[in-house]
Amino acid sequence: MYLPALAVSLVLITFSSNRAMAVKKDARPPQTLSRGWGDDITWVQTYEEGLYNAKKSNKPLMVIHHLEDCQYCQALKKAFSENADIQELAKENFIMLNLMHETSDKNMAPDGQYVPRIMFIDPSLTVRADITGRYSNRRYTYEPQDITLLLENMNKAVKLLQTEL
Repeated sequence: MYLPALAVSLVLITFSSNRAMAVKKDARPPQTLSRGWGDDITWVQTYEEGLYNAKKSNKPLMVIHHLEDCQYCQALKKAFSENADIQELAKENFIMLNLMHETSDKNMAPDGQYVPRIMFIDPSLTVRADITGRYSNRRYTYEPQDITLLLENMNKAVKLLQTEL
């Protein structure tokens, strides 16, 4: 008589604890280095780590400067993270870094410290001044409507690496 009641109780406890674990997972997603730019991409933590990995792996480093409370950054992040071609190219062919603060390296702000700003650094640790966005006063900025240009520039960075280095 106690055995069936015990079995039912165990089933209910197991179900409710599994349900509670599922609710906890949905309530708070894990915080990653991607900060919403692409969870399937491997991101480095620091600029120095990015430079080291670029040189070691012979891949270009792509640095995204942004701020959490910048509406332009948020719009670009959405376009970037939703573009499957960009996500795949970033995952396979780049060392990726997104920074929410400025670096002390003056090479990372050749035309000012604005956001969003995306720069490419080749494995020889040279900032590519020839891979820029469409604005002359903020050469390294991209907007959501520039996502095709950003994809072209990512492909250009990979091709230049193959032909120059």
